[in-house]
Amino acid sequence: MRYVLITFTLFFFVISFALIGAQQKIDINTATIEQLESLPGIGPVIAKRIIDYREKYGPFKKIEDIMQVKGIGRKRFEKIKDLITIKK
Repeated sequence: MRYVLITFTLFFFVISFALIGAQQKIDINTATIEQLESLPGIGPVIAKRIIDYREKYGPFKKIEDIMQVKGIGRKRFEKIKDLITIKK
């Protein structure tokens, strides 16, 4: 019984740390095309549009500004909003 408890506890900690690392947000002002493509619903075309937009207009001021990029509407934004950030 003790072995099972120790194994379960170790498993819980390993999974917890893995999930914390997997949930790291992507900074949309510095992200590469590959990083942007890792977001749900963002392929190479939209990833390039995001980079082109920030190069033309400057850094995004708030995450909602990404909806100014062609192809990112409210629905797509809702899918990625918890996965993106703007670091100051």
